[in-house]
Amino acid sequence: MKIVIQRVEHASVKVDGEVCGQIGKGYLALIGIGAEDTEKDCERLAAKMINLRIFSDENGKTNLSLRDVGGGLLLISQFTLYADCRKGNRPNFLMAKEPVEAQRLYEYFAELCKKDIPDVQTGIFGADMKVELLNDGPFTIILE
Repeated sequence: MKIVIQRVEHASVKVDGEVCGQIGKGYLALIGIGAEDTEKDCERLAAKMINLRIFSDENGKTNLSLRDVGGGLLLISQFTLYADCRKGNRPNFLMAKEPVEAQRLYEYFAELCKKDIPDVQTGIFGADMKVELLNDGPFTIILE
């Protein structure tokens, strides 16, 4: 499992021109599910992401978590995080989990996050999504 976390001032996702998810201050997380990933991977990385302390405290130190700042979470499925570009110029995605099982794990991941974060929004799995964000920092973290 791969997650690209961007600390944002705000973020939104549109499908067919309609907003289907948006947050203010928080994280935009691009979620890639690999062929070997399981529910245990979802549990471990959801907990890690939620507890990351990457927001500034009153002294300017990155010492506060998403929960500490009351931030939102926008989750976007992103199988392209598993692109293999080693051969040729056209990526293959053989390391990504097949779509039915990837969607199940993506939805499981979102449910885990909702247990700890009141404002969890998602894109639509498999849809052509348009994502907008204002990266805060910029501050980007990759979890695997």
